[in-house]
Amino acid sequence: MAFRSFDPSNTGADLSRRALFRAGGLLTAGAAISALPFGRSLLAHDVSEAWPNVAAMANKYVSEKKLANMFLTFGWNQEDHAHTVGGGTLSLNGSQEVDEDTLYRIYSMTKPVTGMAIMMLIDEGKLSLDMPLYEVLPAFKDTPVLADPEGPLDNVEPVATPITMRQLLTHTAGLGYTITSKGPLLDAYVENGIVGGRVSRFPIPGVPNPTPAPGLEVWADRLATIPLMYQPATKWSYSCSIDLLGRVIEVASGMDFETFLKTRMFEPLGMESTYMTVPESEKGRFTDNYGILAGNLLPLDPAANSIYLDEPKVPSGGGGLVSSPKDYDRFLRMLLGYGKLGNERIMSEEAVRVGVSNLIPETVSTAGTWIENEGHGAGGRSVDGTFGWGGAAGTLGAVDYKLGLRTALWTQYMPPETYPVRDEFIAAMQADLEAMRAAKAA
Repeated sequence: MAFRSFDPSNTGADLSRRALFRAGGLLTAGAAISALPFGRSLLAHDVSEAWPNVAAMANKYVSEKKLANMFLTFGWNQEDHAHTVGGGTLSLNGSQEVDEDTLYRIYSMTKPVTGMAIMMLIDEGKLSLDMPLYEVLPAFKDTPVLADPEGPLDNVEPVATPITMRQLLTHTAGLGYTITSKGPLLDAYVENGIVGGRVSRFPIPGVPNPTPAPGLEVWADRLATIPLMYQPATKWSYSCSIDLLGRVIEVASGMDFETFLKTRMFEPLGMESTYMTVPESEKGRFTDNYGILAGNLLPLDPAANSIYLDEPKVPSGGGGLVSSPKDYDRFLRMLLGYGKLGNERIMSEEAVRVGVSNLIPETVSTAGTWIENEGHGAGGRSVDGTFGWGGAAGTLGAVDYKLGLRTALWTQYMPPETYPVRDEFIAAMQADLEAMRAAKAA
């Protein structure tokens, strides 16, 4: 088996595409609460009384109509059902309330799912962490590297070391992204349809809307013809690498990407409401997604006419899933159980332990990046016993191994940095946990 031993416990508001998708780099909640104790006496499903600061935060955003909804889940170890806080409605002026079965666009919260799918294949010996990408996708063997990340595409140098699976999992392979690249490289991505998560069927001012490549295989082949942004294993740079891993999964497993996720992950976990394409029959529980411009909520992707009702040309392993709080909690519960959901084993313990640990190569610099002085595992941030990632429409999911806590925040707005929701969430949880600790000590 191709694992090393890791312990996870040691480890502006402009409506631009870059702003829309930047959420993945924001702080996960678990890291802020990992040192605080917590009593496990809560039995009620709605636990707003036990989390008054979190509940007040959610109520503020919804009652002031800054957001249509804010729904949070808290689960402990292998408890079957997560506790909930908050609420709201599917649409700003609608009447149908959100609940654990509501469908949300999770965007980059897709990345840990894809990352764990890769860990399954590593566990089975079909891949290895430090296997060169070209052994699976030969077109990437000699992809050159830009001399200047923002410079002309013909000013390149040879790649010094091959791209590996570890680098793809941790955004250290040197690839670009339509939300981080600039200049000719960004133009090349747009022209070749190297796109990830979808936003809307309708044009959005300031947001490029390129025609996606016709399928994941073509997407990967075209990407291989475009120079890398950086030399592999030198710099952490948020990238399309985990989208590319979707094609790796297809070649290594012999299944198409979506089928692999469904048969190996979603069905065994009982995730019955997680899709790349929302079925017409389910759109009645799908949220609207809003853009915030000059303090106003504008419908970016109404559920009734959502782009997620269409089958994607390129299934995005980096940002393509729609899921429900109930479903994603089952994924987090499996991670917290080191591969087990209750008594059912979905992944090996070692595969999860490695996947949630810091996998960044030692040669990589994270200085000046979203994860400076932090770690990154298989598709998510790895910090002091926590693992998780956020989504571009305001969602967040994380597990905390020290507390035995799985938590997620659910809402739908872009760009997420318009409001300080994540910072307020972390502060509210800290305050509630401190109060619980004081009450327990009294």
